[in-house]
Amino acid sequence: MDDRLQRVADLLHEAAETHHVVYRIVDGDDPDWASWYSEWLTALSELPQILGTAPVRSHLTYELVRLDREFTEGDFGGRWENHYAAALVEKFGTA
Repeated sequence: MDDRLQRVADLLHEAAETHHVVYRIVDGDDPDWASWYSEWLTALSELPQILGTAPVRSHLTYELVRLDREFTEGDFGGRWENHYAAALVEKFGTA
């Protein structure tokens, strides 16, 4: 996995851990999790610097929901963070 993909996967993992801490009182349950993740990733993490651009938050939210469905319904194996990172770098990353 190249460095940029690993860095995005690590941010996604950090977002998951942070989300669980923030939503600890409900054991991480958040029906609108993708909106929370996209806000955190675009405003409070290094994602824009890693990608070379700041994704529009609503576009990132859509992609996170799409990737969640794809990963849940598919048989990808491995960590979800790696699958999402590859797709997000391909979709939003600059050369």
